[in-house]
Amino acid sequence: MSRFPKSAFGLCIFGFVLLTGCGTLEYRAERKHCEAEWMLKIPPVYRQEAVTKYRSETRLTGKMTCTTEDSITNCTQDTETISVPYMAIETVDIKKQLRNPQIASCAARVCSAKYGNSKCEM
Repeated sequence: MSRFPKSAFGLCIFGFVLLTGCGTLEYRAERKHCEAEWMLKIPPVYRQEAVTKYRSETRLTGKMTCTTEDSITNCTQDTETISVPYMAIETVDIKKQLRNPQIASCAARVCSAKYGNSKCEM
């Protein structure tokens, strides 16, 4: 088994997509440097936890809708989409909540020093 579980890899990819969707290129670059620094200072600690997730299911309502064209009647059973909860095991980084504020603070501090504002805007 690898030291870096697949679900943690997926979470990292999701986090990267979120990070690249906001902020200037300069801010993202500074944040990336700060993230590397703080990943060493507060390394990830992964733990498996039970979480509640939801999936959509289509179920019959018991009603029918009929339409008549000429002399032909077509009936279809009505359905509804419902949300069904289920339990799943996910691997989570329990140190993430300690590390993320440090990363954000580091990036804001570096941006303020280089660009005069916390968002690295020119």
